[in-house]
Amino acid sequence: MTINHAHPAPDPARLTELLFHEGPADTALHAHWRKAVSADLFRHPGDTPAGERWRLAYERLRRINDELPVSPADLARDPRALAALHEWASVVDGATATVAGIHYNLFLGSLLDDDVSPPRDPEEFASLTRTGTFLCTEDAHGNDAAALETVARYDAERGEFVLHTPHPGARKYMPNTSPAGGAKTAVVAARLLVGDRDEGVFLFLTPLTDHHGSPLPGITVEPLPERVGSPVDHCVTAFDHVRLPRTALLQGAHGRLSPDGTFTSAVGSTRKRFLHAIRRVTTGKLCMSASTLGGSRAALAIATRYGHLRHVSGPGGRRVPLVAHRSHHARLLAGVATAYAMTFLHRYATARWADPAPAAGTPADRTDDERLVAVVKGWITWQARDITIECRERCGARALFPVNGLAEYPANAEGAITAEGDNLAVWCKAGAEMIFGREPVARVPEATGAESPADPDLLRRALAAAERHWHLAARRDLRGTGSRAQDAFARWNNASDAALHLVGTHAAGLAADAFAAACARVTDPGARSVLDDLCALFLLGQVVPRAGLLLAERALTAEQVRSLPEATSRLTARLAPHLSVLTEAFDVPEEHLASLPMLTERAAAGRG
Repeated sequence: MTINHAHPAPDPARLTELLFHEGPADTALHAHWRKAVSADLFRHPGDTPAGERWRLAYERLRRINDELPVSPADLARDPRALAALHEWASVVDGATATVAGIHYNLFLGSLLDDDVSPPRDPEEFASLTRTGTFLCTEDAHGNDAAALETVARYDAERGEFVLHTPHPGARKYMPNTSPAGGAKTAVVAARLLVGDRDEGVFLFLTPLTDHHGSPLPGITVEPLPERVGSPVDHCVTAFDHVRLPRTALLQGAHGRLSPDGTFTSAVGSTRKRFLHAIRRVTTGKLCMSASTLGGSRAALAIATRYGHLRHVSGPGGRRVPLVAHRSHHARLLAGVATAYAMTFLHRYATARWADPAPAAGTPADRTDDERLVAVVKGWITWQARDITIECRERCGARALFPVNGLAEYPANAEGAITAEGDNLAVWCKAGAEMIFGREPVARVPEATGAESPADPDLLRRALAAAERHWHLAARRDLRGTGSRAQDAFARWNNASDAALHLVGTHAAGLAADAFAAACARVTDPGARSVLDDLCALFLLGQVVPRAGLLLAERALTAEQVRSLPEATSRLTARLAPHLSVLTEAFDVPEEHLASLPMLTERAAAGRG
């Protein structure tokens, strides 16, 4: 590749610091997890069968638990630490990230959030004598989990609950409840029945298996077929009149139950009680997006290294590195620009959720933060799928083989897109809230034509114009006309397309703002100039698909629209010499990269 000296080469260590080290606590977190996944136990297992991969994931979970920098309870209470764990574990094994998130966040975190019941001894869960799991969605209820049908009927005479699956559609669908990993205990979402009253969905602490992994009486566990991605022991689980002590109920402001069966709640709606009971899912969304973030950066690091190792025919019959081709490195650079934006956006959302502003604390404040986390989860995981698929394609046939470490990343992104709330469903909810729950962004000045088409300020204003357009369009479509005005569901259907465009454009704008804020913190001239160009490349990637709308909105002139491809090409040419440095800054452990057969000189050259 011809070196373009438009920018001095940035120091990858400075870029790494920007990506991961926003403060002493973050530095320690990321350094700890990076070191942990560098150990031999975390090397890629090659063609190991799925059942052995299941057991390996729990073995790795125990190693993580043995080396925690804080107590398991402190980890469960810290969204930053949980997200960082997922960010690094997913680089080497998506299954380990999955079972860790379920155990520490959804299970242990739910137990710890119950500050009403008498204290429970968490030692067997903290030591992983018993692994925790989370049973919520059912065969017939996924995104509509508030309507789930598993029941827990209170028997006041015996002071017990009777947990029951009334029909096959109420079986818990795809929790990790197999014998792999040893004894397991769950928190099970079930409908609390007291007498003839349905008090809504609550969580119940439920032992599932003994120390040999065998289901306890009344519990049926059936393994599901192997799914794509890093293998996890997903199963279907049912209960046949399983008796639980009264202390099994996880209580809180959403509901308390006295021994005589008197139920009290500070939350009037059964739907809101359910959302309160499963509130750990919001931190889970942060963890899901963190997982795909780590996978995306690792995929880009692998693809970039392979592109330099692999030589192909070039002009005049000479052999050139694959990455020398513009058609190759331009796509990787676009992915790198997006990965940096994803990282900075995730840092912003995590900080908002982990450290609410001093004035926060009201339900409305946290609702805004929850919506932010949901919007970010959808945007990051969808971007991750695109990036990891591109990286797989850029590495050709070798990347199809799981042993080479790339094939699982797109599949893991697919899993995250569905987990903790399907992306489309959570974006529909966010869009519905945004239509009238917040004001449209202010009208932006029309483009004069004098602005450079690569000017980040122009491009950001253009995104704002697109967001405003879709916000006003969604309001218009929601009001509807004629019979639609009388039918709320039809009105929403009429507005849903515009609402989803609104959410997507809003997310892209948030990512651009987070990227620009990160650039502003950089004092090294070499790093700053490269990052400014990378941010502009990201913005161009967001503006180009919206160019027609932006022309109609006069946010861009016709000549500026015609110039967008040329502006992208110029930025790509300036950034191409720095592709390796930009991906080296992702700090993917060398121990992992060196273990992948496709990254050996012999394999890349086509001789092994």
